[in-house]
Amino acid sequence: MNKTLELTGIIGYPITPFSDVTGAVNILQLQGIIDGLISSGSSAIAALGSAGEGAYLNTAEWEETALATIHHVADRVPVIIGISELTTPDAVARAVFADKAGVKAVMVSPMSYYKLSEDEIFAHYQAISDAISVPIMVYNNPSTSGIDMSPEFMCKMVNSITNVTMVKESSGDIRRMHQLHMLSNGTLPFYNGCNYLALEAINAGAKGWCSAAPILIGDLPKQLFDSIKSGDNNKARNLFYQQITFLEFIVKQGLAASIKVGLKLQGTDVGSPRLPLKDLPAREHVALRRILVDLGRFN
Repeated sequence: MNKTLELTGIIGYPITPFSDVTGAVNILQLQGIIDGLISSGSSAIAALGSAGEGAYLNTAEWEETALATIHHVADRVPVIIGISELTTPDAVARAVFADKAGVKAVMVSPMSYYKLSEDEIFAHYQAISDAISVPIMVYNNPSTSGIDMSPEFMCKMVNSITNVTMVKESSGDIRRMHQLHMLSNGTLPFYNGCNYLALEAINAGAKGWCSAAPILIGDLPKQLFDSIKSGDNNKARNLFYQQITFLEFIVKQGLAASIKVGLKLQGTDVGSPRLPLKDLPAREHVALRRILVDLGRFN
């Protein structure tokens, strides 16, 4: 079993482009987005998360997108594949597929219709761990999954389940990251999944920042991360305040919809989000355009 993967820096999250004509995944555009993320300094690529609309793809689309990502990255950086399934057998099947395809880790967010107990969540992760040989990132995002896992419980899974090795915290509560650090005596790798908390999260010890933001604003997130890690606090604050309006916008308006509109504004039409998600209202296009102009990222 593999518990050796070390991730740090910006973990880039590609959106999943769709053809507006056929609705199919546009693999050529996906490849371009991946190349852009890597050239902007992403130290890993994490496909099929919330920004990638992984929960909205059918099995064939999901598998096609996972394979295309792994093959196109071609070991330039590690690839993580997101898994968010209602049932444990479906989650296990996708994890096994990703493992066999050559992924370096899987990111698992338990989804809920019924409220799940901690015992049920633990068993979900245990079953996935038992079926694969790569590390598992616990993804806590209550706003999308309907499940909010406590720092104590996530630390328990890391300590008890063989392949569970790291946590992505996206609740929006910076106290969770301090708790993860303290509960593990600083040994648990945790990652910021809440864009507008980047400055605080990295200062709190986050090993990396999981974000789709570089798709639209290039290496500004990496500059922020690097300045914090190098101890240049003035530069870090300036970079953060430069980006904060954009980061708050994409979180509030929805990552997939915001990034897709932004790409269209920049000259690349990657289609609409998958229904029932919708494009942003026209007034938000105007607002995003203004933000990108201010950041010097409007073509």
